[in-house]
Amino acid sequence: MIRNYLLAFCLGALLLFACEKKQKKNTQDIRTTFRYNELSSITSLDPAAASRFENITAVNQLFNGLVKMDDSLRIVGDIAKRWTISEDGREYTFILRDDVFFHNDTIFNGGKGRKVVADDFVHSFFRLYDASISNATTLLTNIDRGERSNNKGFIAINDTTFKIFLKAPFTPFLGVLTMKFFSVVPHEVVEHYGADFRSHPIGTGPFKFKLWEEGVKLILVKNENYFEKKNNEQLPYLDAVSISFIKDKETAFMEFMKGNIDMLSGIDAINKDEVFTKNGELNDVYKANFYVQSQPYLKTDYLGFLIDSKNKLVEYSPIKIKAVRQAINYAIDRKKMVKYLHAGFGTPATAGFIPPGLNAFDATKVVGYTYDPDKARQLLTSAGFPNGNGLPEITLYSTEQYADICEFVQAQLKEIGIRVNINIEKAAILYEAVASSQVLFFRKSWLADYPDAETFLSVFYSKNFSPQGYNYTHYKNAKYDALYEQAQIELNEKNRNELYQQMDRMIVEEAPIVPLYYDHVVRLVNKNISGLSSNAMNILDLRNVKKTNK
Repeated sequence: MIRNYLLAFCLGALLLFACEKKQKKNTQDIRTTFRYNELSSITSLDPAAASRFENITAVNQLFNGLVKMDDSLRIVGDIAKRWTISEDGREYTFILRDDVFFHNDTIFNGGKGRKVVADDFVHSFFRLYDASISNATTLLTNIDRGERSNNKGFIAINDTTFKIFLKAPFTPFLGVLTMKFFSVVPHEVVEHYGADFRSHPIGTGPFKFKLWEEGVKLILVKNENYFEKKNNEQLPYLDAVSISFIKDKETAFMEFMKGNIDMLSGIDAINKDEVFTKNGELNDVYKANFYVQSQPYLKTDYLGFLIDSKNKLVEYSPIKIKAVRQAINYAIDRKKMVKYLHAGFGTPATAGFIPPGLNAFDATKVVGYTYDPDKARQLLTSAGFPNGNGLPEITLYSTEQYADICEFVQAQLKEIGIRVNINIEKAAILYEAVASSQVLFFRKSWLADYPDAETFLSVFYSKNFSPQGYNYTHYKNAKYDALYEQAQIELNEKNRNELYQQMDRMIVEEAPIVPLYYDHVVRLVNKNISGLSSNAMNILDLRNVKKTNK
């Protein structure tokens, strides 16, 4: 009988210990999961399709490339330990680390991820030529697929030496390689899953894929075999990353206030009238639990006009008239827009398309549009529409996230006689409509792919016409194209910046767009989060993030 009581007691104690241990483990999992919300959807986790900001953010946690940018936007090694560039600027040779492994997957022998070798980069880059997989094809136009490279453009000299051949020197090329398109993927896994690789990503990054309920949540978990360390500690520190897709920003804000979300990113995702003072400071009631990260962002928000004369929609539209587009530019008070709709976070875009923070930006050399309603009315009169008389209604397309911006524009244009109808679409639908030239007037933004003005000016290069490229306005000018091509091979930075500024002045004059504001990175973060870095490209890097109980 005593033995039975002792046995029962021991079993009970073991059960209690197991429950406590499980509870502690669950608490640990919750404590070290970083949670953030995306107002827009993620459409793919394949780096070859990493063209949208939301996709790039997730892919950045899962994959690595040859090189990357640090928080000062300097290009540093990632899987490449070092590299050399030939004297003529046409050959890049990369020496790779030999301690990088793909995430575990059943496709690998024994289910264990194998070591990354140079030939993996050959396969990864070569698949970007397929337009059905990636819209990065325009980034490869300077790759030399001639005899020098065995008609491939990329060669694996051995397992740790990878070589790229260019047709002509291109100074920003290393920056191009930091884009997530150029991440390394395992060819056998890609071949096995095919199109489903978008939802079964296997990379080398600090986190690995766990679960994706599209439009609901995405779960990534710690990669225990990640190759990077900090102070001899294995990275990452977090156990998991949880991404929600709450479309209503008020609901997302409430979840943040309840502690169910650790970070809100972007002024449009924050209840700015509630959180910030009129001077853009954090209200006292929030200072105890949250902090703000803010800095200039290499991003220009704009309104775009489709001006392709071959498009039937353009044929009967008044926006094909340059004076009408210029009038719209003069009619918008950008300072008021930034102050009241962005809580002061941002800079009015009155100096062209290139934003501050890039060496080519110079407000004295590129003079854009300032608020001048009288000038706008004069331009309308010169176009044959005095006070807007005879001018048909124009439809502005946007997503719900930017409805307030569009309503502001609508009210401003009404003052000079231009009637605007606002059409709100889902982000994915609008993206396809703009890319396929189905809308004439749309809200858009462009953020730097790499820290060089070339990435902004490529948006107006005629060989980048959408849907293959990002020239959504279908702006075409032979002189502009010639300057763009000249800038690509110009090695002298001063001369290259002068070419960039000349191109930017042409965009101001022709007005295929309405630059609105140069954005700022704005994040509202829970104080139990530390190690979250910030940079001018708003790249979310979670390798060094720690989360503690309050």
